[in-house]
Amino acid sequence: MSDPRSDGARDPESLRSHQWYGTEGLRSFSHRARTRQLGYLPEEHLGKPVIAVLNTWSDINPCHVHLRDRAQAVKRGVWQAGGFPLEFPVSTLSETFQKPTPMLYRNMLAMETEELLRSYPVDGAVLLGGCDKSTPALLMGAASVDLPAVFVPAGPMLPGHWRNEVLGSGTDMWKYWDDRRAGLIGDAELAELENGLARSPGTCMTMGTASTLTAAAEALGVTMPGASSVPAVDSGHDRMAAASGRQIVGLVHRDLRLSRILTRAAYEDAVATVLALGGSTNAVIHLIAMAGRSQVRLTLDDFDRIARTVPVLANLRPGGQYLMEDFHFAGGLPAFLAQLSDVLHLDRPTVAHDSLREQLAGAQVHNREVIRPRSNPLADEGGVAVLRGNLCPDGAVIKHIAAEPHLLRHTGPAVVFDDYRTMQRTINDPSLGITADTVLVLRNAGPKGGPGMPEYGMLPIPDHLLKEGVRDMVRISDARMSGTSYGTCVLHVAPESYVGGPLALVRTGDVITLDVAARSLRLEVSDEELERRRGEWSPPPAKYQRGYGALYSEQITQADTGCDFAFLSRPGEVPDPYAG
Repeated sequence: MSDPRSDGARDPESLRSHQWYGTEGLRSFSHRARTRQLGYLPEEHLGKPVIAVLNTWSDINPCHVHLRDRAQAVKRGVWQAGGFPLEFPVSTLSETFQKPTPMLYRNMLAMETEELLRSYPVDGAVLLGGCDKSTPALLMGAASVDLPAVFVPAGPMLPGHWRNEVLGSGTDMWKYWDDRRAGLIGDAELAELENGLARSPGTCMTMGTASTLTAAAEALGVTMPGASSVPAVDSGHDRMAAASGRQIVGLVHRDLRLSRILTRAAYEDAVATVLALGGSTNAVIHLIAMAGRSQVRLTLDDFDRIARTVPVLANLRPGGQYLMEDFHFAGGLPAFLAQLSDVLHLDRPTVAHDSLREQLAGAQVHNREVIRPRSNPLADEGGVAVLRGNLCPDGAVIKHIAAEPHLLRHTGPAVVFDDYRTMQRTINDPSLGITADTVLVLRNAGPKGGPGMPEYGMLPIPDHLLKEGVRDMVRISDARMSGTSYGTCVLHVAPESYVGGPLALVRTGDVITLDVAARSLRLEVSDEELERRRGEWSPPPAKYQRGYGALYSEQITQADTGCDFAFLSRPGEVPDPYAG
């Protein structure tokens, strides 16, 4: 690992912040005077790299509630390496509390990140996040402004406990909630579970969306080695944060910008990592959007192609057995990636090393049950499959590693719900005639229809079937699902029903065929009948008349292209502000 102090310091006049602080004009005089107002001496900041510490801490975000302390560790590292840290509070995206979904606001945080870094006297940035949407948002914004940057993952929470069981957040929540609906446990057990599911600050300790995306960030090369799995409350997390602060100063001196890290090769390696981890389907959307900000075209076909080249080696819930703390002490992502070295681009740089090869040198697996060898994979192919067919002409995804095997090829009649509230109200209605063979279909839950593409895709199984022992069914929607969820859930159907995609034309009783091996999702209705139905379809009214929601609705793209804003994802130059 490079020592930030060993790199020759840049000429202070070449620093971006010099425009604000180092010239002879009135504006620089004013900026220096205002920095004195902040209580800083000239020797504390003049001629030093100014490092923005972007902090998504909030009192209502349990994934990030410890980041106020971690920001202090980052700043300590920046000071030690000869930089000048400034902390910026930015939007907190809380998966647990924010409605209708923090996905609605991912692009807002990306905009905030980009414009803060662009408009202030910043030479480099340390980005603190981890809860699902914060990782892609921070990296999308930082990639757009293209400064040196290091990402500090929030880290997974401690394992959950209930009686003599180890719990995984999200995954066991769904499991025991269904047990409650099936009459297998009561209110007393549920109250105990409420106290045991989430025992500390940090992100979900399963391989949900948060851990999937922080692992993707590490695979991209924008974190310190091993950073993505350090438990949030472990003292090693403080040390990692301080090391990140030290490292960013050296990156500024070397002018190692994100555009040199976030290359096509890096994104392909991140995709391979996600698939070999059996990671969240949400990573498909986010990595496509992140790559777009780096001017790299990443598609669903890339995911499907790479999925056929990598096995699933992480035995982690919801698709496996263990939790993130087990993964960390088994060797973490460096040891995991070392098992995939034959499919990775090893000669690309990371923020910590001149090459990924150097970063992985000497990494060892300490528990072969948690990180499986290639000779004993959890599954022979990557954990996410991309589907095509007349129901999803622009694609859909399924996390087949978390599905019941007998449902991976299934034909059954559809029961269609026009919105999530209706589904909640009527799912147990006996008149619907839902059986274990039924295909549950939810529409108007996509990027525009949701709005924001909420995590509605793990549709509940009716109570009467749960009591009969049914725990999985084929479910199809244009929504997303939590990365901690499981089941035979076809997600991200594109184009979405709200804009007239084929999902809008499905009727209760129509037969649908899912064939994961063939990568196919088909509505068994003739083209002529679908055209007739299309002629009868009319667009729903706009959900927002004004405000951010209206901007979102006007600019959001579909799931297969990353759900970014059209005006942010297109190529084009943005000038640096004139600071004089």
